Amino acid sequence: MTLWFVFALMTAAASFAVLWPLGRRGQPYNTGSEAAVYRDQLAEIDRDLASGLIGSSEADAARVEIGRRLLAAADARRDPPAASSNIKWRRSVAVVALVGLPVLAIAIYLPLGSPQLGDFPLAQRDRAPAAAQSIDSLLAQVEAHLEKDPTDGRGWSVLAPVLARLGRYDEAVRAYRNSITYNGDSAERRADLGEAIAGAAGGVVTADAKAEFERAIALNADAVKANYFLGLAAEQDGRSAEAASIWRAMLAKAPPNAPWRPLLQAALARVGGAGAPAPSDDAVTAANEMSGTDRDAMIRGMVERLATRLKQNGSDVDGWLRLVRAYMVMGDHDKARGALTEARQAVANDAERLRQLNDGLKNLGLDG
Repeated sequence: MTLWFVFALMTAAASFAVLWPLGRRGQPYNTGSEAAVYRDQLAEIDRDLASGLIGSSEADAARVEIGRRLLAAADARRDPPAASSNIKWRRSVAVVALVGLPVLAIAIYLPLGSPQLGDFPLAQRDRAPAAAQSIDSLLAQVEAHLEKDPTDGRGWSVLAPVLARLGRYDEAVRAYRNSITYNGDSAERRADLGEAIAGAAGGVVTADAKAEFERAIALNADAVKANYFLGLAAEQDGRSAEAASIWRAMLAKAPPNAPWRPLLQAALARVGGAGAPAPSDDAVTAANEMSGTDRDAMIRGMVERLATRLKQNGSDVDGWLRLVRAYMVMGDHDKARGALTEARQAVANDAERLRQLNDGLKNLGLDG
């Protein structure tokens, strides 16, 4: 109510400031002083003529002009301006405008505005709708809720995948473990936990991650995610044939429209397993049409990816031999020697792999 009163007072003040001049009485039109000025000018003309400052013709012309002005002033004194007689009309316009403008504003606001809408306190303005809030804000709310009620399994199951998608894998691992604790064990939750552990390790399927995938398989032998990552673990350990066998078995059971079929086919192509899809005609044509520079860049990118993978999993003897051979073909002999040294260090504790590496190097013409 106070706000309405303040607005009304401001409107009235603004209206008065604009309309006040319309209500004022016009100033009387004073012509007496003007006539006296003209008489003084006539006397001055006579003095100038007597002194010889002006000629008689000039004096006559000046008298005629001043006489004309004197007559006009006398007429104005008898008939004052019509504007002074309109004071009642102007006051009426001022009153109508003063009252009519607020009435018109209210008449427009009532049907179009929201006068019945209550106040919106400042504290509530920070509570934006969930769709408009940021992910960080939503996460903070869920985490605050779980601090008060850490046994809420549904909260942990909501929080864990969001943390994993944001790359906060260590927190996701904790959330998945709590989800299993308070929601119960399942193949899906075990596989999600294993994936989070692998994500925290930079994509490497560690022993802890592999154990979770094996627990998922024990609960459901057809668990897709767990089987895929067990194949990935075999690939990273250098057991490409075993990885290919796992992925081929998954493809054999997969429905034709399974969304993860392309992923398995790409994985099989990576390890050279039978049943891997051949490159399309378009891909072959595009590679053939590449310029020498583009083709070299593509090859170097593939070699660098191989080198990165071997740094994560150094037990792949065939991979090391392919890397050394690639550097030799590219003419990077320093990198070839560096890869050879890294390969020997990676398999130094495995006599069989060291022997395979040395035999392969001999076949490449290098000292085993």
